[in-house]
Amino acid sequence: MSSSDKPVASDRTHLPSYTLPALDQDFILGDSMRGVRFLLEYAKAEEALRNWSVRSTIVVFGSARVRENGPGRQAFWYDEARKFGRIASERGGALKPHGHTRDNVIATGGGPGLMEAANRGATDAGAPSIGFNIALSHEQQPNSYTTPELTFSFHYFAMRKMHLAMRANALVVFPGGFGTLDELFETLNLRITGKSPPVATVMIDRKFWQTVINFDAMIAAGTIDRTDCSLFEYAEDAEEAWTRLAAIDLKAHDGIASGRVDRP
Repeated sequence: MSSSDKPVASDRTHLPSYTLPALDQDFILGDSMRGVRFLLEYAKAEEALRNWSVRSTIVVFGSARVRENGPGRQAFWYDEARKFGRIASERGGALKPHGHTRDNVIATGGGPGLMEAANRGATDAGAPSIGFNIALSHEQQPNSYTTPELTFSFHYFAMRKMHLAMRANALVVFPGGFGTLDELFETLNLRITGKSPPVATVMIDRKFWQTVINFDAMIAAGTIDRTDCSLFEYAEDAEEAWTRLAAIDLKAHDGIASGRVDRP
């Protein structure tokens, strides 16, 4: 090859193909890397929770729209969610010193409303608490009471749900809307199908829940069995909810990372 046939020297370090894959946003955010993004959302939260020695959680669900001084029953629900976060944190094992196993750490969806109230109660007790936030166009901003190092953001609902479920010793469900109902029925379905060990489920404010969900109509229609309703209990306030949970063994069970979700 003559010197005239040689390619003209030029800098290629600026080309997209030359960028390291881990630093290439267009590549990482492309369709082909969706599985990798799933893995990253699992691994990042998992590593932080391990660093904080979180072995098990008590998950609190409830409406993001409820306010501390809201109308009707809203102020009561907020106050009871805050009380429950404090009670569970003080009595459940979340106050173990860093470096020791923490059990029954309050975990919420990380947003405002009743999620904020539960995280706030944990803060009142001086305990860490977790916020599993989801990136949404509205209503979802991390509240100021989750432990900073345990405040996460997820793109995928599926991975967020997995982290909510996998360490849960108990689920306490305050009044809520579509999101709360989704999480409640997801948890009940995991139990019915044997995809999770027993998770104590307590629903706060019987009148609200029996107005919103007619389980008797489902039983009458044959879509569920009456024994399915033994998967949950009702409580009227924070203290009663804790009393019901304290009646069972709230120690963590073996599973994924000492968590709770079934592994294939």
